[in-house]
Amino acid sequence: MTDEQITLQRRDAVATVTLNRPEKLNAMTKPMWRRLGAVFEGLAGEESLRCVLLRGAGGRAFSPGNDIGEFETERADVAQARAYGAVMHATLGAIRDCPVPVVAMIQGICVGGGLEIAALADLRICGRSSRFGVPINRLGLVMAYPEIEGLLALVGPAVAKELLFEARILGAEEALAKGLVNRVVEDDAVAAEAEATAERIAAGAPLVNRWHKAFIRRLASGAPLTEAELDEGFACFGTEDFRIGTKAFLAKAKPDFKGR
Repeated sequence: MTDEQITLQRRDAVATVTLNRPEKLNAMTKPMWRRLGAVFEGLAGEESLRCVLLRGAGGRAFSPGNDIGEFETERADVAQARAYGAVMHATLGAIRDCPVPVVAMIQGICVGGGLEIAALADLRICGRSSRFGVPINRLGLVMAYPEIEGLLALVGPAVAKELLFEARILGAEEALAKGLVNRVVEDDAVAAEAEATAERIAAGAPLVNRWHKAFIRRLASGAPLTEAELDEGFACFGTEDFRIGTKAFLAKAKPDFKGR
């Protein structure tokens, strides 16, 4: 499926979602935000899906964030900004709530709204020339609550404040040290490493990956767990995948999980 500036491709159990506006470094527009949200909402209901690979087209950028050229027509005042924000925030929520692991493949620039998107992925793999930051205070802009949520959860308040207050652009190695990315590889190896990561995830028991993603997010809330939630930690023992996995392990064979 393609939609010009947002594309979706499926290969077996892995979906690749591409920000496809390379001539503008994949800068996001309101229609792109809306379409990206719709794509992730659709993917959330696909039981056969095991991993999502999220990337920018062209190799020069993941995304620099919102297209400044839209400000005069779409974000010129508080009312317009609120309407634009509603679209953005719904999309960020759809990415955050995706039940399967999401891997961000980052080449080049990943700043502003682009970093907001990447921060909501479960893993981020970038090239050595990648650059990160949130220089929005140079525009007099605020990162609203739903936009800052993913960044704060990823790096904590101290680093989030550093990025927002100083508006500094970080190189890949510093981004790795601060926890913005999981892995830095050579620029020409980013695609291969991200795709291999997605394949490794897809090879695992899919229900287990979904449970682990949900458990980690639930624990991050800090709220006390209910008895039903604690009991969910044993549900895997009733799945076909548990029987497949243990049988394959004992036979020293590769498991062929079914997702049930």
